[in-house]
Amino acid sequence: MGKSQGRWKEVGGNFNQLPEQENYLKERRDSYNFSFSDAEVFQINTRDLYIVYTDSLFKQDRLYFRPDGNVPDMVKLRFTLSGSGKIYNQVNKQQYLFRANQQNIIYMPELDGTGEYDTACNYRFFEVHFTKEKFLEIAEHSSGLLQVLADRLDAGQFAQIHEQSLPISWAMQNCIHEIIHCRYTGKLKLLFIESKCTELLVLQAEAFEKSVTKSKGLLRLSAYDINCIKAARDYLIENINEPPSMSQLVKLCGINEFKLKQGFRAQFDKSIFAYVSEYRLNQAKEMLLEGAPIKSVAFQLGYSSVQHFSNAFRKKFAVSPGRLKV
Repeated sequence: MGKSQGRWKEVGGNFNQLPEQENYLKERRDSYNFSFSDAEVFQINTRDLYIVYTDSLFKQDRLYFRPDGNVPDMVKLRFTLSGSGKIYNQVNKQQYLFRANQQNIIYMPELDGTGEYDTACNYRFFEVHFTKEKFLEIAEHSSGLLQVLADRLDAGQFAQIHEQSLPISWAMQNCIHEIIHCRYTGKLKLLFIESKCTELLVLQAEAFEKSVTKSKGLLRLSAYDINCIKAARDYLIENINEPPSMSQLVKLCGINEFKLKQGFRAQFDKSIFAYVSEYRLNQAKEMLLEGAPIKSVAFQLGYSSVQHFSNAFRKKFAVSPGRLKV
């Protein structure tokens, strides 16, 4: 990649001016000619959704994404229709790869970093952004992977439904086409758009669930692997207040990341994150019943705020921490 730098603020609607009416829908098509990119952009805004389709040709191979405090907290269904590249986010030190005809679900509450692109090809992206509140409402009591993703969102943590993106299926492509070329108007169009975006989310969740199930079927664990996985579980419990990162846990347990993640789920019927989350909440319940203050419990168990702790506790036990103590 060359050394050229550009500053890029993703083109989007003015979320802060969206009215509160439940039947609100606004769309627009624009052409942009920046020093670093030419782009055709189609956008749809509703109260709970922001949809954008872009067809871009980048003039620079490295762009800088600057933080934008005006963008609301949203979950992104990302479909890369053409073009490949990568984004490095300085905030969480994570690199995100994207490839043509691949899709993923991403939650990135902050972005401050760089993107690398090929200036010789067109990039086409289709994205559906759900407000955090709407996504949590849809994901509640849903599939395992969506629920794990929702738990991480609720805790304000960066997350993807899966580390590896999957191909865009024909059904997903058809949904995208129907959204872009929808000919309905008024409230009927709003209903159609919302239903198609929900359908896209369901199709993605189904694809990732099938992929994980298939991986489980192919997984072969030796006695050594199982011992390593149990040792990893024991280490997580011993350090529940400050759980290690995935890379640290891999080094500590002595097997590769794929075997650790899939083997852990096979042994304990939960992802590592879900296991840690559930264990912490059960421990929190015991501490609260013993009379510990809510703020102290949240702090001791490593929650970023009392609000995040209260939300997670209420979701699991259907009662707030304060009412449990009464």
